[in-house]
Amino acid sequence: MTGDQSKATPDLPAVEVLDQAAAAAELARLAQVLAEANQAYHGEDAPEISDAEYDALKRRNQEIEARFPALKRPDSPSEQVGAAPSGAFGKLRHRVPMLSLSNAFADEDVRDFDSQVRSFLNLGSAPVAYTAEPKIDGLSLSLRYENGRLVQAATRGDGETGENVTANARTIADIPQELTGAPEVLEVRGEVYMSHADFAALNARAEAAGDKPFANPRNAAAGSLRQLDPAITRSRPLRFFAYAWGELSEPLADTQSAAIARLKVLGFQTNELTALCDGPEEMLAHYRRIEAQRATLGYDIDGVVYKVDDLALQRRLGFRSTTPRWAIAHKFPAELAWTRLEKIEIQVGRTGALSPVARLAPVTVGGVVVSNATLHNEDYIAGRSSSGEQIRGGKDIREGDWVQVYRAGDVIPKVADVDLSKRPEGAQPYVFPTECPICHSPAIREPGDAIRRCTGGLICPAQAIEKLKHFVSRGAFDIEGLGARQIEAFYNDPDLPVKEPADIFTLQARDAANLTKLAKRMGWGETSVKNLWQAIEEKRKIPLSRLIFGLGVRHLGEVASADLARHFGDWQGLLAAVDAARPAARRYARIEAALAEERQKAAAEGRRARLKETEDQLWAADPQLPPGARAAWDDLIGIDGFGAVAALSLVTAFQPGPERDAIDRLVAELDPQPVERCAAADSPVAGKTVVFTGSLEKMTRAEAKARAESLGAKVAGSVSARTDLVVAGPGAGSKAKQARTLGIEMIDEDGWLALIGQAPAGPA
Repeated sequence: MTGDQSKATPDLPAVEVLDQAAAAAELARLAQVLAEANQAYHGEDAPEISDAEYDALKRRNQEIEARFPALKRPDSPSEQVGAAPSGAFGKLRHRVPMLSLSNAFADEDVRDFDSQVRSFLNLGSAPVAYTAEPKIDGLSLSLRYENGRLVQAATRGDGETGENVTANARTIADIPQELTGAPEVLEVRGEVYMSHADFAALNARAEAAGDKPFANPRNAAAGSLRQLDPAITRSRPLRFFAYAWGELSEPLADTQSAAIARLKVLGFQTNELTALCDGPEEMLAHYRRIEAQRATLGYDIDGVVYKVDDLALQRRLGFRSTTPRWAIAHKFPAELAWTRLEKIEIQVGRTGALSPVARLAPVTVGGVVVSNATLHNEDYIAGRSSSGEQIRGGKDIREGDWVQVYRAGDVIPKVADVDLSKRPEGAQPYVFPTECPICHSPAIREPGDAIRRCTGGLICPAQAIEKLKHFVSRGAFDIEGLGARQIEAFYNDPDLPVKEPADIFTLQARDAANLTKLAKRMGWGETSVKNLWQAIEEKRKIPLSRLIFGLGVRHLGEVASADLARHFGDWQGLLAAVDAARPAARRYARIEAALAEERQKAAAEGRRARLKETEDQLWAADPQLPPGARAAWDDLIGIDGFGAVAALSLVTAFQPGPERDAIDRLVAELDPQPVERCAAADSPVAGKTVVFTGSLEKMTRAEAKARAESLGAKVAGSVSARTDLVVAGPGAGSKAKQARTLGIEMIDEDGWLALIGQAPAGPA
């Protein structure tokens, strides 16, 4: 586990002790609470909880995914940035995505960040310079200047598309309307905020006028910037700090610190507490200096951001799916509060997971009123981990208890402790249901699983509705005007029911044949219905990765869906591969069940080679396995970062039956767009499947993979008949041997660098 996770989540087992079932259960819980928090904070400017807990939960999610990459969910919080932009403003697509930052909570996390930077770049013990600056608690804003004139302003939105707030941004005094000496194209990024003094004055005016006061300066700033009337924004005392940039026609400087200095020369407000630090110890020292001044700064901050100073190194480090590798936010600690747990309720998710939620007497935690807390699963309520270890000192949670809740970000809080001295007389231990509270199907907890699941499948309305909500969510089909509320209404509509995704694309035709037109119903009108039909039609052409993600297959997050799309290229290729792999997948599941006990013994006794022989014998013992099935299965699980758990889940979802029929009906309504490949003329490895094995000496494995994928190659984690090229460094073992057996081309690292036309970087 990276850093001191126990401080952020004192009542949860450490990531290292989680087994696969417990990890899957924890990821399911995290996905739910983080999604709700993202919408409350970014989409509604009304966070239900505070900054430190969100980050602690998101960090915990990332650590579990790193340990169990095959368990990554389709709705993984690590693949999400912000929330979908509001429909009240026009949309602007960011030419350079506005990404979020990964987080650090403890000193060791910061040291690990530095180590990871140097490891990725193969710098050894060489020092790296970083900038350290306060993390402003406001609303992210991007300002685009062309020929020195402000032409547009957009909020972060979902990271790819934001809201057009240009007219409102022009009213902020800290934002220059014209620049002298700027690049032809300059996209400045920063944070809109409100000072404590201005916030107090604004609320005083609101109360004098009989209006509802704002909860905190961040809400006030966000609400002010997103006013439909710019005159209202002009009347609000908004400020702006510049700290980054997006699209540029020419570089601002060679370093982060010099680029920020140039933004200040151009007329932007930059934070005077930004400092240049030589390594993690200086970064931590500056963090403590800023933390000591936090109460007297006059504006809200929730941590310190560290960035690699050398912009050339930033470019080499590049990005993960939603965060840069060259920056991290070191957050301030969480806050705690005590309140009454009034009731425990069960929610049913799209995969059938029964998730207990604590309904709390409303309490203010860190300036935000909260009334819900996640209770994870039945073991958590009983005061034990999934492996039987005590949590909270073994104290169970009962209705009526006085509980301590805490927040570490924009998420539903968690219960940290129970005050047994205040437990009501006669309070009974909570009995977790063994049947679904919605469809009353049996709720089964499989051996080794921490989660109890409804077995109703498609007949369970709760699962069906949650699957539909996922289908129209931001990372999937993202249909404008069709959100969670509308999905629930259509699902229960007797005239225009939407019971499965395909029904969405027949809505217009069914409405035309219906006597009761949608446009005449409460909440709808001619314009809104017309816009809905148009939004649905626009999504008939859908990128393959979004289609895969939208299906809501368990264990398939946005990253895994994108990996599948890149690997197979089009829907037909994916479908054919899954169908071909199905017999081998069934065989694999039987072999794994047969070898489960042997695997534990082999791991303990170091007899893995012998176990591999046994496994090969079991594969060979099935004469009914169709030709090519094993190769198709190996290709599927060989996709780098994919794994057998996700592959089995995919094959199960696509097997003949009601779920496959629903998928086929959906795809019949769509035109899935194949993945665009780099042209062969542009890249010598475009479309090829590459495997890296052994030690790479001139770049790290992570950098090599990122470079290969940027050139259109598919990077696999294992060698199969479908592998085109193996890059073998010193120490290459079984993969190199298998490549020779299969006659696959092998080259060394120098050959790889020559092939892609890249000069070796070498240790710096």
